[in-house]
Amino acid sequence: MKVILFCQNNYAFGILEPIKEVLVASNDDFIWFIKEPIYNDFPFKSDKHTTKLSELKAYNSDVIFVPGNEVPHYLRGLKTQIFHGLAGEKKGHFRIRHYFDLYLTQGPYFTNKFNELKIIHKNFDVIETGWPKLDIYGKDKSTYASYKAELLKTHNAKKIVLYAPTFSPKLTSGPYLVNQIKQLANNHKDYIILLKFHPLMAQEWLDVYKDLAKITPNIIFQEEKNIIKFLLVADLLVSDTSSVIYEFILLDKPVITFKSISENINWENSNDYDALEMLVKTNLETDPFSKSRAYLNEQFHPYNDGKSAERMVATVRAYTKTNGVPEKRNISFFRRLKIYSIFGKS
Repeated sequence: MKVILFCQNNYAFGILEPIKEVLVASNDDFIWFIKEPIYNDFPFKSDKHTTKLSELKAYNSDVIFVPGNEVPHYLRGLKTQIFHGLAGEKKGHFRIRHYFDLYLTQGPYFTNKFNELKIIHKNFDVIETGWPKLDIYGKDKSTYASYKAELLKTHNAKKIVLYAPTFSPKLTSGPYLVNQIKQLANNHKDYIILLKFHPLMAQEWLDVYKDLAKITPNIIFQEEKNIIKFLLVADLLVSDTSSVIYEFILLDKPVITFKSISENINWENSNDYDALEMLVKTNLETDPFSKSRAYLNEQFHPYNDGKSAERMVATVRAYTKTNGVPEKRNISFFRRLKIYSIFGKS
């Protein structure tokens, strides 16, 4: 089987890496496609990879795994949407753009909604597999235990708080929590505050928080692209309306959000940015929402065996064996124009 691992944004690397490992183990052929603006961040340069669509056309793939919203319709291969997050309430998550033949969903919440849309559109299939980015949860949650222990020891701290807001201007808490995070760090030297921002966060706010970290010893601005490391070591997450919330809740740890628009809030959500310090203290000490997290785990990602990537590869292998490999995807004139504007013509 010949597979394209399709990356438009650098968050795709951590999602696709477990699939790559399965492909290596099964001796399948694969190539990474990396858009040029993110090439410097690409961590697997020893793997076969390209930034050129012409090379993908010549590659003649059987399957294309895409953790993003678009893929060129003119490429050969089963165009497979595997998603870049778990935030179903975000604008566009359930929008059918008609670029994909197959949707591999993370859990019943997503599967049910896409199956409803399948009945309407009749031009794609839906199969539930789990999400490969979270395979590490089922394999070894203690992967970064030594890193956490060293971090706490170095800073003489007891707890790690992760601040990971969304980038969307309408949803992000970034502009409103600068002073509150500074106060939290200054008043609680036993906390380490890790700052992990979305790659698309506005540069002005990245600069503000970088400057804050430079002058505050127990605030650390993290440049590393894969957030999983920081989810595993953190004791509490602060966010807003971001899919990272669900990734963290699946670890059965407390979350605080500000002005979240989620339909499934089973954590501490507040409209008062000034309440940050008090809410962090309360949730670390008493974890008042511990019992209500079970629903989200069951609906959003009930797989804890660490084998979602294996299921994805097995699923597309069986699907193409039964249905064949699509030579291209038939889409509307408007959609073709959009693909040409993003990727160029075939």
